[in-house]
Amino acid sequence: FPASYVQVIRAAETPPPARYANLPAGGLEPLLPPAAFKPATLDAPPVAAPEPFSLPPAAAGYPFLPPPYGGSYQLSQGSDDDWDDDWDESSTVAAEPGSLSSSYSVYEMPGRLVSGHYRLFMQSEMSLSSRSGHLAGHLHPPSSSTKSLATVSRNLNRFSTFVKSGGEAFVLGEVSGFVKDGDKLCVVLGPWGPEWQENPYPFQCSIEDPTKQTKFKGMKSYIAYKLVSSHTGQQVHRRYKHFDWLYGRLAEKFPVISVPHLPEKQATGRFEEDFISKRRKGLAWWMDHMCSHPVLAQCNAFQHFLTCPSTDEKTWKQGKRKAEKDEMVGANFFLTISVPAGSGAGLDLHEVESQVDGFKAFTKKMDESALQLNHTANEFARKQVTGFKKEYQKVGHSFKCLSQAFELDQQAFSAGLNQAIAFTAEAYDAIGDLFADQPRQDLDAVMDLLSLYQGHLANFPDIIHVQKG
Repeated sequence: FPASYVQVIRAAETPPPARYANLPAGGLEPLLPPAAFKPATLDAPPVAAPEPFSLPPAAAGYPFLPPPYGGSYQLSQGSDDDWDDDWDESSTVAAEPGSLSSSYSVYEMPGRLVSGHYRLFMQSEMSLSSRSGHLAGHLHPPSSSTKSLATVSRNLNRFSTFVKSGGEAFVLGEVSGFVKDGDKLCVVLGPWGPEWQENPYPFQCSIEDPTKQTKFKGMKSYIAYKLVSSHTGQQVHRRYKHFDWLYGRLAEKFPVISVPHLPEKQATGRFEEDFISKRRKGLAWWMDHMCSHPVLAQCNAFQHFLTCPSTDEKTWKQGKRKAEKDEMVGANFFLTISVPAGSGAGLDLHEVESQVDGFKAFTKKMDESALQLNHTANEFARKQVTGFKKEYQKVGHSFKCLSQAFELDQQAFSAGLNQAIAFTAEAYDAIGDLFADQPRQDLDAVMDLLSLYQGHLANFPDIIHVQKG
């Protein structure tokens, strides 16, 4: 298992002094086998200050904490100064009801009485402490239930978002770097609390004219979209893979900003008109959000994407490499955030926590609801395009058959009636076509917006995870 889980202590070294005052002098010596203890009567007088166990050498076969290293293990301080993946507030195994160590028996030993003030408990013999990263020989005095928030310990889940985003390294003070003025991201106090400082030069960008282009002398085809941004007026052509690259860079650089998801990839039917039109709309929604975001819109990678000429391959690659070598990512990103100072700028921790928890509950519910509405609208649109249209056309077809039957009997007085029946048939046909066209005018736009929101809602659990850390 990973070497970082264990603290190696060489026999030649003298043990460092105990980290905590609640250790008995001389550390812990090996425990006697269980047979050596027998519970004393409960009315035995308590001992004021427990002394360390002194045992005959014969009992030294116990595998935990041999004498030279007794005081040098890091002891757990309770569960609140470290974080689990799921942010649960569970205590250590020993404190749970029903576990062996929760009893305060007083044990009688030959020649001395030892009270159970110091409890050594092992989780399933030799387990790893899921919190502090050292072997789990937790020594707790009875008063250790007080929460200790003085130290921050490492999260052993190296794959958690908090660790991957660099949040842990930043909190532990392991990151240092020089932040240029251009890299600073300012948070200001707005009417509803902290917010990113507005972009002083807002702009918009349109995505038009998807065209099929080829390279390698026609061996490879792709769709390119024309982008025109209002602040430069420049036209550039970008492929979906360029959008995908940009999304990856932004999602890595900004761990606490929700970068909306791109429209999904598709392996087949990429050059069908409906698919191209739908993707263009999805990219337009995406681009509107990016341009209106005060931080994302000003990011160097995004500006490079909008302004680098499509024909200049060399400049594109240089900007791409520069963005990929950006040092202000991960833990360094947190250094770039500049927060407001002054009397009104301090936030109350409990209020922040309750707001974040409220937001977490809201996003979870909204995610479920958006998914359900999207599914229902999709199903309804499908029925309108296929089922409803078909049903109305069936009715129209039946009227048409009736009018054809009447036409066989050419009577002067029945001409008007025949025309009315034929008109009814056409009307039902037209109603069927209207049903098929309707989703394009209402439901499609709602579903596009919902899918954009779903992209955001999928990001928030990770962002909240970093905030909690």
